[in-house]
Amino acid sequence: MFCYQCEQTENNTGCTTIGVCGKTPEVAALQDMLIHCMKGISQYWSRVRKMTGVESKEIDDFMLAGIFATLTNVNFDPDRFVEYLKQAEALRDKAKAAYVKACEEKKIQPESFRHAEFKFPGYDEKSLLAEAKKHGVEDRKAKYGEDYVGVQELIVYGLKGTCAYYEHSRRLGQNDPAIMECIYNSLNALTDDSLKLDDLFAIALDVGKCNLRTMELLDNGHVTELGHPVPTQVSTVPKPGKAILVSGHDMRDLQDILEQTKGKGINVYTHGEMLNAHGYPELKKHPHLAGHFGGPWQLQKMDFAAFPGAILMTSNCLIEPRKSYKDRIFTTSVVGWPGVKHIKSHDFSELIQSALDSPGFTEEDAAHKPSFLTTGYARNAILSQADKVIDGIQKGRISRFFVVGGCDGSEGERSYFTDVAKQAPKDSIMLTMGCGKYRINRLDLGDIDGIPRVLDMGQCNDAYSGIQIALTLAKHFKTDVNKLPLSFAISWFEQKAVAVFLTMLYLNIQNIRLGPRLPAFATPNILALLQEKFQLKGTGDINADMPKMLQNQ
Repeated sequence: MFCYQCEQTENNTGCTTIGVCGKTPEVAALQDMLIHCMKGISQYWSRVRKMTGVESKEIDDFMLAGIFATLTNVNFDPDRFVEYLKQAEALRDKAKAAYVKACEEKKIQPESFRHAEFKFPGYDEKSLLAEAKKHGVEDRKAKYGEDYVGVQELIVYGLKGTCAYYEHSRRLGQNDPAIMECIYNSLNALTDDSLKLDDLFAIALDVGKCNLRTMELLDNGHVTELGHPVPTQVSTVPKPGKAILVSGHDMRDLQDILEQTKGKGINVYTHGEMLNAHGYPELKKHPHLAGHFGGPWQLQKMDFAAFPGAILMTSNCLIEPRKSYKDRIFTTSVVGWPGVKHIKSHDFSELIQSALDSPGFTEEDAAHKPSFLTTGYARNAILSQADKVIDGIQKGRISRFFVVGGCDGSEGERSYFTDVAKQAPKDSIMLTMGCGKYRINRLDLGDIDGIPRVLDMGQCNDAYSGIQIALTLAKHFKTDVNKLPLSFAISWFEQKAVAVFLTMLYLNIQNIRLGPRLPAFATPNILALLQEKFQLKGTGDINADMPKMLQNQ
């Protein structure tokens, strides 16, 4: 086993015996094999699309779901990956047949592609693992070198994040064929041994461009279906009664659960990055959307054990369930853990029954001092006060904006992000999103002319809001984003963060501080290039960093 796709990889070099996330060597190998198969399918299908303009919802659906399933903390179930590999072989054959037919019609000679030659003699685990070992990161590093493979993996991880975002946006009715074109073309390009490092970096930035469009679609989907988020205080004290806890990122799943629990006497709570659901007008209409329970994903073992109802994981970030709640936690979509009940459709009756069978919260549980978190400061809420913000900047009442947040983890070094907020000038504003917001969203930093100094813009899925705010301010002041009084302190953990990072590089955003550790797949040579071109920096000593951040350095 070798995996270094997330920030918490062992010793910041790579997990080699079992994943820090809990991923077994078997699952790691099957995921590597699946990505190899996706490249093979793309060799055929990228050409079919170019030659004929034909699209396939079946192949698109499979590519998005399969790639999404390989993200950190999404799917740990080897049986599910065996099924994905079966589908991969069948869809490869369809893609190949379509390619051969297109070549015949155009009277050209079909090519053969080594990545697309995968064939499994049997679907038993032993046979699959033997084949999968040929396609891991270490094997490719031995052939191409660590710099080359590092940039290849940067592209793959960015694509994984983009696939996750696009899977969510399609559930909300938002589609753009150009996104699938980018995914197929990028995966196909990764099979081309003639590409140079500069070619690969160009592809990585193109993935960033594609991800920007994907996040725009996701934003459109949320706004169209649920309305623009509005600033909302969310209770963190439970109500007496039966309860369901929804974690992950999928707003459509939450909406379905709210509809299916109407009149059943069940209160629905959000967890982790679902907090900002309370800001959406269409979700706020449900009186049994009762509040928020717990904190960020990495504390879920404590949070879920303390929750007296049924629990649903709608996307990443799943951790191995404890026995105390394993019989009342469910997964849906691409999420999976061996032995955990999986809901294949969006019929949540089994989840609802589990909630009815569980004790729920008591009057004593609810007898606590009122406590709230505030969310809902997405782009529309902030830009609706643009005149006030711009006036505050022009008159010196607002000195700077800090983008502080991202994908959180458990290391002590992540206190850096809290320290940024605490040590930032008192006339500055914190824009936060992702689970990284839990590092600062309970700080009482006051307000500036009625504008809270901590503004929660939503999930990592809502990074588009932050980008649009920055671009709007740059447009107003007729300047480059990098000349705004704007500093970035970004925590990263998994591959959606990589996709957003590539988008920021595509937009040429400079002086990003990324941490708490820089990616293990970014070799010293890769980091040197990023530092030279984009002034990328790691997080360090906040006392040394703050003066530089205030100077856009």
